[in-house]
Amino acid sequence: MPLALPGPVYRVVTQRLVIRCYNPTDAVLLKTSVDESRDHLRTFLPWAACEPEDLQNRIDLLRRWRGKFDLGEDFIYGIFNPEETRLLGGTGLHTRLGTDAREIGYWIHKDFINQGYATEVSAALTKVAFEIDQVRWVEIHVAVENVRSAAVPRKLGFTLEATLRQRSLLEDGRYHDRLVWTLLGDEYPHSLSAQASIQAYDAAGRQII
Repeated sequence: MPLALPGPVYRVVTQRLVIRCYNPTDAVLLKTSVDESRDHLRTFLPWAACEPEDLQNRIDLLRRWRGKFDLGEDFIYGIFNPEETRLLGGTGLHTRLGTDAREIGYWIHKDFINQGYATEVSAALTKVAFEIDQVRWVEIHVAVENVRSAAVPRKLGFTLEATLRQRSLLEDGRYHDRLVWTLLGDEYPHSLSAQASIQAYDAAGRQII
């Protein structure tokens, strides 16, 4: 039986995926996944323009991410296959909106796009945000040209709340408009995310939901 435990959630198991906090030992998997997907990612993710990074930089990055995770400052996850032998992408429940909200971001390896993984991940983390973190709202931001990414919040019942003009600097060197999709706490029970079947675990491996 799930225990009445607080977050944060370190590990989420969905129907097809494991979404969990990174460890420094994941550096090789992360480097491989990003290197293989660089051209795919750099169109909409400015950080991908700096790739490839060497392995030591990956280790240092994961140590920083893990430190912030353990301190409750930011929650960045890897998206793994069930065996955790391959990194299919990255995601996060970011805290930059404040203590009572989360922003979900995601990227998917080039070989696994158009398979519904971003939607599956976002539904799972939306459930975590509302049911465990007890936030008031969740946001997803995407560049206006990123049609595939924008389809994710739309499927999950988020509302297109705003267009932030010229806020995203993309690969072509120009600033592009960014869409802000929002789901509120009183909307969540009626959303597809509330129906997501997940198992969530704390840092000690105890099941929360």
